[in-house]
Amino acid sequence: MSFELVEPGSLKEVFGLLDPGDSAVRPLAGGTALMLLLKSGFFRPKRLVSLRAAGARLSAIRVEADGRLRIGAMTRLATLERAPEIRGGFPVIAQTLRTLSNVRVRNVATLGGHLAHADPHTDLPPVLVALGASLIVAGPEGERTVPVEGFATGLYETVLKGNEIIVEIVVPPLGGKRAAYAKCTTRSADDWPALGVAVTVDADNAKVKDARIVLGAAVERPTRLVAAEAVLRGGLDAARLVEAGRAAADEARVIGDTRGSAAYKKQLVEVFVTRALRAAVGP
Repeated sequence: MSFELVEPGSLKEVFGLLDPGDSAVRPLAGGTALMLLLKSGFFRPKRLVSLRAAGARLSAIRVEADGRLRIGAMTRLATLERAPEIRGGFPVIAQTLRTLSNVRVRNVATLGGHLAHADPHTDLPPVLVALGASLIVAGPEGERTVPVEGFATGLYETVLKGNEIIVEIVVPPLGGKRAAYAKCTTRSADDWPALGVAVTVDADNAKVKDARIVLGAAVERPTRLVAAEAVLRGGLDAARLVEAGRAAADEARVIGDTRGSAAYKKQLVEVFVTRALRAAVGP
C-alpha cells in the first residue's frame, strides 16, 4: 500500500492539502488510532497531511488572565499529564490521564486526535464535557467554536468537515467546582473501559449551583445524565448521592458489548456515578 505523506509548515498549507470530497485524504496528528486502521486494512489513504509542523499554536499550553485554559490540539497526552498548568489548576484531567491507555500511547497520542477520532470508549471527552470545555475548529473559511458536548455525533463521527481540524481546546476556569472521573476497566491489554463517569459539582456549602454528570464508554457518545443532575440540586448528603446514582441508571441508554451486557452496565452506572460523586464532594 502506498500513499502520499506531506508535512506542511502552516495551517493555510494544511487546508490547501485537505480535500473535503475525498475521505482517503486525512489529517495526521499522533496517529495511534490511524495506524491501527492502516494495519488492519480498514482504511487505505491517498494522502495523509501531518500537523506536526503546522505552527506553535497547535502545541501550546497556557492559562489566560481570566483563568481559562488553552491547549493546542497537537499537545501529546503525556505532556498534558505532566504540565504544571494541568496539575495545579485542573487536577481531574491529570488524574484521568494516569490510567488512560498506557505510557507508550500517551507519549505519542495527541489531545486533538484523541477527540477527533470520536471513539466512545476514550476517557477525556466525558471529562471535558463535565468541565464545560469547547473546541476551536479551523478550516479554509475561518474558525468556529464547538462545545465538546456536541462535538461527537455518533460512533467515530463528529461535526468536523473534511477540510477542518481542531486547533485548540478551551477549558473554562474550574473555580470552586469539584470534579472527578471514575471508570470500570480490567486494566488488561485490551484496556477499553466498560464505562466511564465524569462529574463536576459547583456548591456553596449545601447549596448546589450547578452539577454535571457525564457518561462515556457505555454509550455512543459522551452523554449528560440530566435527570441525575437534577437530583443533586436538593443537596449533597450521602443519601442524595445514592439517589443520583439510581436516577442515572434509570436514565442511561447504555449499549451492551463484549465488556458487559446492557443490564450489567446499568448496574455499573448506578455504582460509578455514586462513586464519582463521592470522590468529587468528599466524605
